[in-house]
Amino acid sequence: MINSLKTIGIFGCQFTSRYRMNMPEYFNNAAKEIGINLVYINFLGKIGDKNAEYGEYELDLIEYIDLDQFDGIIFDGEGYNVPGMADAVIQKLRSAKCPVVSISSHVDGFYNIVFEDKKGMRSVVEHLLDVHKLTNIGFMSGYLTHPDAQARLEEFRTVMREHSLPEDGAGMFEGDFWFYKGKEAADFFLSRPELPEAIVCANDYMAIALINELKKRGYEVPDDIIVTGYDGSPEGKDLLPQLTSVTRERSEIAHKSLQLIMDILDGNEGKNDRKHIHITPKITIGHSCGCKKLDMRIEAENVNNVHSQHTELFNNIYDSESSILKLNKVNKIEMLEDVFRELAVNIGDYSTFMLMLHTDRGGRLSCNSDFTVASGNFSPIIWIDKKNAYKKPELLFSCSELIPPCKDDLPHFYYIMSAHCAERMFGYALIEMADSGIFNEFFNMWLLNISVTLETLLKNDRINKLIGTLEDLSIRDGLTGMLNRRGFDELAREAIRSLDETRTVCTMVIDMDGLKRINDVYGHHEGDRAIKAAANLITKCCDAGEIAGRAGGDEFYIFAPEYSQKKLDRFIEKLNFQTKILNDRSNKPYNVELSYGTFLTDTNNQGMLDGFIKISDSKMYEMKMSKPNRRK
Repeated sequence: MINSLKTIGIFGCQFTSRYRMNMPEYFNNAAKEIGINLVYINFLGKIGDKNAEYGEYELDLIEYIDLDQFDGIIFDGEGYNVPGMADAVIQKLRSAKCPVVSISSHVDGFYNIVFEDKKGMRSVVEHLLDVHKLTNIGFMSGYLTHPDAQARLEEFRTVMREHSLPEDGAGMFEGDFWFYKGKEAADFFLSRPELPEAIVCANDYMAIALINELKKRGYEVPDDIIVTGYDGSPEGKDLLPQLTSVTRERSEIAHKSLQLIMDILDGNEGKNDRKHIHITPKITIGHSCGCKKLDMRIEAENVNNVHSQHTELFNNIYDSESSILKLNKVNKIEMLEDVFRELAVNIGDYSTFMLMLHTDRGGRLSCNSDFTVASGNFSPIIWIDKKNAYKKPELLFSCSELIPPCKDDLPHFYYIMSAHCAERMFGYALIEMADSGIFNEFFNMWLLNISVTLETLLKNDRINKLIGTLEDLSIRDGLTGMLNRRGFDELAREAIRSLDETRTVCTMVIDMDGLKRINDVYGHHEGDRAIKAAANLITKCCDAGEIAGRAGGDEFYIFAPEYSQKKLDRFIEKLNFQTKILNDRSNKPYNVELSYGTFLTDTNNQGMLDGFIKISDSKMYEMKMSKPNRRK
């Protein structure tokens, strides 16, 4: 229980996308008026246009969410972009004992806020027919397997038939609800026997893409052709000409859905005796239909705002680059909080941030390689409470209480997201902003990079423990203390198997020059001292994660995961320098001299160590043969 106020959970995806990021602000403002807490369970889904893998494993979070901690639940199904993701969330929410309201798509068994798409489309088409007196109107649909696209196209055709016009008007083109089909759509409509007077687009993004393509071909909107959008996106309002569109009325959706839940909880369901509450969209008149003229003072201010946003964006990018470099240096879990406190300056004004990691029954963290099975408890790894508003637990959080108890009875608004890397869920992150808005996209970048850091800590822990295990199995070379051939092979192969994707790795073969002469002239005991001296040199140079071992005799192998030419150059420079120092300070009648061969390559977890070593050995032999007065 957070405090004495009611708590509503909101399940959704991609709340930080520009099209949807104002929705939490509407809900937060409505929650302030009512006096309730909101907890957003926010998924990222598909990252970019190709990577759906993150979203596929992100759903593991819902297994650890106890729905009994919520007094009511809102399901927003609009932003899910990974197949099956919305269905999995719906299935989870069906087990809730509290009222559940769906606000963007109809779900059987839930209360539903119904956005009347058809009325919105009708208002746009009738505006063009009745106000502008147009008859030759084209339609750009979304992809036709989407229910919104189907509903909007159906209503367009209905209105056209009612006005005794061809139902597809000047032609129907199937788009993608995004920016990629603008060129094809322009080709389609401009190739019609008669240039359309207007084109109605099923959303703003397609309208923007189409307008840009028409401009490239010398057509002006609205002078030559009218283009309208749908959804009332921020991008459509920033565009010149500003889009005539249809709003989603999110403020009304927020107030009505929250009030519905409160009425049910208060026993006043009679006030909302229907399972479905209808929201009527409204047409917003912009410049793209010609009804509204440009006000240059307003547009100049818009340009200044866009310029400010552009500057802020690049500053935030630079901050993100700096944070990635700093996170790359984190080698223990305790360092994470300091890095976040210092560098998380580009995510918006937040008051609380907490990172909770899974623990197993033994209390081990999920970034510990000995971690077994999640116990349902979480341990706070980062605890930033700027207002001292929460009671920090002495030990662990239970999954039945994702948020710690609050010291006040004011409304609070939290965002909870999964912290995971590929298929491994480490826990979850909780953030509370200082105002009613949501964090920006850079918080998502922070969370992704923290998750990668946790994965790195896990792999490093696994390697370090493997080193200890190998030592216990007597895989050390008795003369030098280095790994012997067996130890080197096992550790290097394990490092290759641990690669999560294609990485640059390096192998080196180092061989002593003139060891036979040292043995023949000064005895094998002196030869052993020379081998130990060479081993110490090599070990001293291995300070960037290199795995080194004595392969036998006077030959040494090195494997370096996640390497680079810069690291290799530094290693060779240091090796030569340390060798010179050794020989300058030695009173021996001989010098320790080394030949080496190196091989940098990109590989994944299927890489063949033996093949890499063979190439390095060949390069080492070439170096040895090239030396004047060479000695075996």
